[in-house]
Amino acid sequence: MTSDPPPAHDLSAEEARRIALRAQGLLGAPDRRAGVRGVLRHLGAVQLDTISVLARSHELVPYARLGAVGRRAVEEALWTPDPARAPHAFEYWSHAACVLPIEEWPHFAFRRRAYLARPHWNHDLPDGAYDRVIKQLRDEGPLTATELGGAKNGGPWWDWSAAKVAVERALMYGEVVCTRRRSWKRVYDLAERAIPDELRHDDLGDEECVRRLVAQAGRALGVGTRSDIADYHRLKAEQFDAVVADSGLVPVRVEGWAKPAGGPGGGRRGGRGARGTVDGWADPAALETLPRGRHRTTLLSPFDSLVWERPRTERIFGFSHRLEAYVPRQKRVYGYFAMPVLAGGRLVGRVDPARSGSTLVAKQVSMAATDRKALRGVAEALVEAAAWVGCSDVRLERVESPELREPLGEELARALG
Repeated sequence: MTSDPPPAHDLSAEEARRIALRAQGLLGAPDRRAGVRGVLRHLGAVQLDTISVLARSHELVPYARLGAVGRRAVEEALWTPDPARAPHAFEYWSHAACVLPIEEWPHFAFRRRAYLARPHWNHDLPDGAYDRVIKQLRDEGPLTATELGGAKNGGPWWDWSAAKVAVERALMYGEVVCTRRRSWKRVYDLAERAIPDELRHDDLGDEECVRRLVAQAGRALGVGTRSDIADYHRLKAEQFDAVVADSGLVPVRVEGWAKPAGGPGGGRRGGRGARGTVDGWADPAALETLPRGRHRTTLLSPFDSLVWERPRTERIFGFSHRLEAYVPRQKRVYGYFAMPVLAGGRLVGRVDPARSGSTLVAKQVSMAATDRKALRGVAEALVEAAAWVGCSDVRLERVESPELREPLGEELARALG
């Protein structure tokens, strides 16, 4: 007999927003002592992407939380440059291709098993190619795809060589792992050699793996719908439903969340077995005290976990954002790599950045809020980002609302000093 779930906590929209910001490390004093590795452990996943404008996304995520942390320090914190040292992170498929804390290796056993159960994946693989790659890694040690025989056949970017297909399959299956990169290239190694013995096991059952990932996602988000939390590590709704009662998360009702754009769980049922008006779930620790502290003012990567799910971003911040890097130029509204601007706990606008020598160029500034405080936040975010990437000046190229150009320029001049 299934017992009734505990009564749901009531949260205002403002409380939910502040809880989400604190959980993501963007409200309150940053823990600089924990550094980049602390950010990774706290978030549980940092998404990777090849696009580099100001910097790559995995650099922008800790920057948004810690400020001007050195870019080399980010690389050394996320990947282990010395193969003789035990790794502290690995790459795998979570929300997308992500860097994950090494402690999470056992929790993805369910996904490795799922990949093994459906071995026909995207590209054809010639007979013997998989075994040859494994043997080469065993004999020669950690290697890049180029060193394994080449990453491509010479065609488009998806035209992978047999060696690349084989080693990526081995990565998905867990026989191979990437714990470091060299000039942005993955360095592949055998998991039996790279993963610490105490973590290199697949003893956890599928349900236990999912339960732990749901609990981790709930802590990283602070509060979220069923869809929000499941999406964090790309879990299925039914997987979430099967474990949420034992995850430690508690049901909540959030003002304005009854009919949001949010998919399953955004409505009146927060998950299987929930009764009454449950709109979502929260980390109980996040409910103990109302979040206080200083908000970060910063540019956000579109792949930042605060904003990577569009329905959640719209629900919490009333801010609609879409990455347009893969949209034809003539159809872009905000720009190639428009970065949301976080200021005062709100998403106040977008900046599409570029660099020209020692100048950070705001190719397009689009404002969601137009008060002077919001303009000041955009100016401060631009100046801090410029200093971080070694630029000494900022130039406004286009401001979407022409009447804002002069006041934004005044705030920018003030921020530049």
